[in-house]
Amino acid sequence: MQIRPIMAAATLLLSAGVLEAAMTGKPFGKTPEGKAIELFTLKNEKGMEVSVMTWGATVVSLKVPDKSGKIDDVVLGHDNAEGYIKDTAFFGAVVGRYGNRIGGSHFTLDGHEYRVTPNEGPNSLHGGKRGFDKRLWTVVHADDHTLELRYLSKDGEEGYPGNLTVTVRYTVTPYNELRLHYTVTTDKDTVQNITNHSYFNLAGAGNGNVLDQDIQINGDKFTVVGPGFIPTGELRSVEGTPMDLRKPTRIGAGIDSDYQQLRVGSHAGYDHNWVLNKKDEDLSLAARVHDPKSGRVMEVLTTQPGVQFYTGNFLDGKTVGKGGKVYAYRGALCLETQHFPDSPNQPSFPTTELKAGQTFESTTVFRFLTAK
Repeated sequence: MQIRPIMAAATLLLSAGVLEAAMTGKPFGKTPEGKAIELFTLKNEKGMEVSVMTWGATVVSLKVPDKSGKIDDVVLGHDNAEGYIKDTAFFGAVVGRYGNRIGGSHFTLDGHEYRVTPNEGPNSLHGGKRGFDKRLWTVVHADDHTLELRYLSKDGEEGYPGNLTVTVRYTVTPYNELRLHYTVTTDKDTVQNITNHSYFNLAGAGNGNVLDQDIQINGDKFTVVGPGFIPTGELRSVEGTPMDLRKPTRIGAGIDSDYQQLRVGSHAGYDHNWVLNKKDEDLSLAARVHDPKSGRVMEVLTTQPGVQFYTGNFLDGKTVGKGGKVYAYRGALCLETQHFPDSPNQPSFPTTELKAGQTFESTTVFRFLTAK
């Protein structure tokens, strides 16, 4: 985990509540407590446009061209904040304090057992009943290309120790990239695993399912899961299994096979963490998705050691999203760059511990291209 000593000047800046001047976003609704939610739109000169709201630091829309130049929104979501407040799918949000699952909703740190909020049976998913996706973030800076948001998760929130300050900076680059940079600090030893939970359909949000799109993941191993999608601790080779996505593979080719790992619980399909082939924390390619019909290509680069590939198995074909479109079963895919699920209870996994006085940083890039 990439960490560095926290700078005293930055600590003073945060404690004083000093923020950079920021342009005002558009009204997008109100929180359950009646506070205003703003929507900011970032652009480049090539037609890429990304809208992010302050509720959940959520990517609301992401518009990119296809091979003929036609612009489409390629992420699932809702037309207003109310839809996100009611929804439980985590569309486009930053999730935490611990993205993915913690088995049994507990872990031990510094000899003390912490019990966090269960919200998926006995387990905790994406931070608990009210994680970062259901919180109002503060605007630090905004301009035409960049939006920086911050959230203070107080000591004890959802059962986690320490006052945790999280900053996420969204940047739209001239190269049709959406770059996310996370900075996390704490005043008490804790655990954290922050990621973005956007649902992508490169054919356009609401345009069918993703089974005919091609996926490639740069990982020789994956974390084997048991009941509740909780890792067993085994890192298994993908060789000879439907988990072998090292070469471009049609998503629908293996998703309905009888391979046991694709038959966990009642929702069949991919919902697993791949161990990325990397020896350091440099930014490198994690995954690549291609939609043959539109020609859109998305490359995912990250400094993180893992990526969760999820194929919308919990989408039930009843959710009505943006523009009145109904989101189909397996109507999108997620590529959540991360540390591994349940790492606080798996000593052999890369650590997610963050000690007081340290800063964690990570970067993820979603790069959009076209292919004939």
